[in-house]
Amino acid sequence: MSFVSHVECTICGHRHDAKRVLSVCEQCGQMLAVRYDLAGVKAGVTKDALRSRPPGMYRFRELTPLDDGEEPVTLGEGSTPLLALPRLAAHLGLRHLWGKDEGQNPTGSFKARGLGMAITKARGLGARGFVIPSAGNAGGAAAVYAARCGLPCAVIVPRGTPPAAIAEAAIGGAKVFTIEGSIATAGKVVAKVAPQIGWFDLSTLKEPYRLEGKKTMGLELAEQLGWTMPDILLYPTGGGTGLVGIPKGYEELRAMGWISGALPRVVAVQAEGCAPIVKAFREGAEATAPWDNPTTHAAGLRVPSPFAGRQMLKILRETRGDAIAVGEGAIQDAQRLLGRLEGIWTSPEGAALVAALTGMKERGAVAADARVVLVLTGAGIKYDPPPLPPAVDLTGADEEIVAAVRRALGV
Repeated sequence: MSFVSHVECTICGHRHDAKRVLSVCEQCGQMLAVRYDLAGVKAGVTKDALRSRPPGMYRFRELTPLDDGEEPVTLGEGSTPLLALPRLAAHLGLRHLWGKDEGQNPTGSFKARGLGMAITKARGLGARGFVIPSAGNAGGAAAVYAARCGLPCAVIVPRGTPPAAIAEAAIGGAKVFTIEGSIATAGKVVAKVAPQIGWFDLSTLKEPYRLEGKKTMGLELAEQLGWTMPDILLYPTGGGTGLVGIPKGYEELRAMGWISGALPRVVAVQAEGCAPIVKAFREGAEATAPWDNPTTHAAGLRVPSPFAGRQMLKILRETRGDAIAVGEGAIQDAQRLLGRLEGIWTSPEGAALVAALTGMKERGAVAADARVVLVLTGAGIKYDPPPLPPAVDLTGADEEIVAAVRRALGV
């Protein structure tokens, strides 16, 4: 059964009817969040009951906005592994380090969670089609989940978006449009087009349900760590849905008595070429200002004006967290390092966390015995690879080939 009580503005607190199609707060235009009868959830499900459920993010159905009997639009998203990273930990001088590998979701990124949930709820509330601005993976995820429920989708992306993301959207049957500028430019077009054609606007955090899908990362992390929280959580921050969602999940579990203690120190990681959260955090601002000329090859971090900047900054400060910007070369070096040490080809956004954690350790900002989680948001195979050494060509007689192999391997 559903335990949703209402939908609430995260700034002014105004309550909204969860049975209506919603976007942003009707009073102040800010981000909305779903609220639950948590006492009812606690009485209705136990940790033991969860263990017998099939994998996927809907194992936590009672803490999702699904109505009674509502079937989700799903491709099996969620239940991604929490991988111990012992060799990277040793390299950095840490004892407890994990990576939440969201690249193992159906669409190769964490976007599957949020878009699957948003499209499920929008469909149930009568949506006839979807429009979304995207810097990469969100557009592809929206397209395939729209296809999964038989509804049309339009995706607007900046020129220079990774080809694999555009291909995924097109294969999912979406109509893809490209535009000069950033995701903010695309978002302005979506805001004009969606109401004109009567389709649902899936822009980041401009509807309340994408957050509930991303929140399930926090629910899974709590269970995977034995119903505890890490000391430090690093998150690659563009639109920041997961940065807001994971603490929301923790707060709900804490209110139910399933976990206890302080929330982890949340660290937002951005690229030096697009770091509005870092700038606002350092300046002590309450909200972000638009970032001029955003540039980074980590497409998911190329978000110059995040809608939920105010909410993200509040979380960083309340958890005694931090905001760190890393350079393009550091991201590429970290991507290769994680692959070489742990066999994980993560996205540039995920690799940015490794670069940031390296800097934190060097500055003494993380203790050797701290329990640290990196949210590796996508699979590296969906992006152009970082610069790599060329493969060794083998030609000649057998003995020459063997000799060439020995030289290359140093054996």
